[in-house]
Amino acid sequence: MFIKVRRDTLIILILAFILILSGRAMAYIAFSASDNVDDTVPIAGVMVKGNDVISSSVIKSYVESAGFRDGSYIKGNTLITSQRQLLLSDAIQNAEQLAKRSTIPGTSIAPINAVDVQVDTSTGNVVVTVVEDFSAIPLDESVIKNSTATDSKVNVNNTTG
Repeated sequence: MFIKVRRDTLIILILAFILILSGRAMAYIAFSASDNVDDTVPIAGVMVKGNDVISSSVIKSYVESAGFRDGSYIKGNTLITSQRQLLLSDAIQNAEQLAKRSTIPGTSIAPINAVDVQVDTSTGNVVVTVVEDFSAIPLDESVIKNSTATDSKVNVNNTTG
């Protein structure tokens, strides 16, 4: 059972096969001969430790705004984001400063006293350790006096005797 194929059709099919095969071989050879090794590490995620009152999502948002977000990657000693390139040490300092600005939701109280940002350059994990210290919060004396005056009024009104 032979299928009748014309000679020019057979030649075209053989040439197409040879062209495809040689194209694949050239692509493999070009890939193996290139010395361009992709040594970038994508940012895997941000983990927050040490927070009790402030939400982890608030701290993460501040650290991500410093450049440690999805789509960013580390190449050598440089953090490359979609908008800029900066040294990894500068990005860590920016993240620490921004994380200290984290406030308790609904207030302007920022109880974070110290922040330590560690970046694993081999895995892309970012670990943020925060220390919340409420004794370091400056309080306005007028607020304290007004709250004690209000408390004494409440106590007077509540005493029915």
